[in-house]
Amino acid sequence: MTDATAVETAVDTRPSKIVYVAEATAHGGRDGYVTSQDGQIELRVAMPPELGGDGNGTNPEQLFAAGYSSCFHNALVLVGRRSGFDLTGSTVAAKVGIGPNKQRGYGLAVALSVSLPVLDPGIAEKLVDAAHEVCPYSNATRGNIDVTILLG
Repeated sequence: MTDATAVETAVDTRPSKIVYVAEATAHGGRDGYVTSQDGQIELRVAMPPELGGDGNGTNPEQLFAAGYSSCFHNALVLVGRRSGFDLTGSTVAAKVGIGPNKQRGYGLAVALSVSLPVLDPGIAEKLVDAAHEVCPYSNATRGNIDVTILLG
């Protein structure tokens, strides 16, 4: 028999209704280009020099960093507004690292740097924690990759 207090129940963060679908297509993998179905994205992608490429294009890690930082910042503004705080001047920067994992593949790690210059540090920390629960990227990565959040 399992002790019910020792068992963690996973929180279901899947959407109950899809309200928007983004579409993008890769042509040529990491040495090619990516396009979005609506024409808003048409980018050359290239391996960074650290991975043996020429670096003459963006890469999936930069795109992931851009997506995660903008999504997390929006979640932060949302929870701030709900709590009565104006987060004008706030920023979120993301660093996405890639490297080999123990299963002979590759894995990612993320560091988010959050700046809330006009808020008390205790309030800022509570808002960041709440945003981490709301953000779809945080929900998608939780338990899958290391995500570090630095508040400064």
